[in-house]
Amino acid sequence: MEVVPIFSSARNLVTIPESPQRAMQRVKRNFNPLRDDTADIPDQVYERICRILKTLGGFQLHGYKNACIKRRISARIRSVGCASARDYADILLQNRSEPAELIKMLTIHVSKFFRNQNTFNKLRDEIFPTLFSGCMQEGRGRLDIQSFGCSSGEEPYSLALILRSSFDHEMSQVKVSIRAVDIDEEVLRVAAEAVYDPDRMDEAPSVIKKRYFTLQDGKYHLVPEIRDMVSFHCQDLLRSVPLEGCDLILCRNVLIYLERSHQEALLKRFADSLRGGGILVLGKT
Repeated sequence: MEVVPIFSSARNLVTIPESPQRAMQRVKRNFNPLRDDTADIPDQVYERICRILKTLGGFQLHGYKNACIKRRISARIRSVGCASARDYADILLQNRSEPAELIKMLTIHVSKFFRNQNTFNKLRDEIFPTLFSGCMQEGRGRLDIQSFGCSSGEEPYSLALILRSSFDHEMSQVKVSIRAVDIDEEVLRVAAEAVYDPDRMDEAPSVIKKRYFTLQDGKYHLVPEIRDMVSFHCQDLLRSVPLEGCDLILCRNVLIYLERSHQEALLKRFADSLRGGGILVLGKT
């Protein structure tokens, strides 16, 4: 997952006495495709857009890098044909469907099974054997795994596939919990269904695809045996929600979008939640 939104409580908002239809007509009349003023969103207008999204969509942008967010807002402004960011803020407030469209632009999820294969090879060959060995030596019958920014489920399901295909014996002695977290309720519904297009399977080993998926109408359906190993939860990463003791945390391609202070706060929470000998896995970037 590449950008993750944050849900928050709504605040009061002043509406503009103009119909959505008239507002859209006005900005389209003023639209000039050669102008580039949407590429630079003034801070005052950006704050207004943030307030509108927070109120109408429970979507909190503060804490994320402004430059990245502004680029994606600018892309949406151009796509609807607005002459300026100020005009787009009016449309965002007046058109009931536009906040959801902007949220889609901001929450671009890029995920595949076994994405960055070397990471999963390392988990299979070194990390999981060490974690299982530690549980058995301590007489602890539970291994807790968290996948943050799980998007539509490919990452946590990849973990489940490795565990089922390579550590069936160990799992008969140690119960494994895989808890997957994302802020986007829509992608979590996709994750729960566990039905994927072929392009999401590009990096999956062929033996895994044959054994744990069924191909129906051109889509790959994950078998219930693996689906049942993962629980999905909608959660705001930047809220101070206590994390229970974890043995393995994956948070790949999320921190790069956060301001430094939020990166540090989140990493400290991860460190505090990891058991002795626990592992934190980050993305290559």
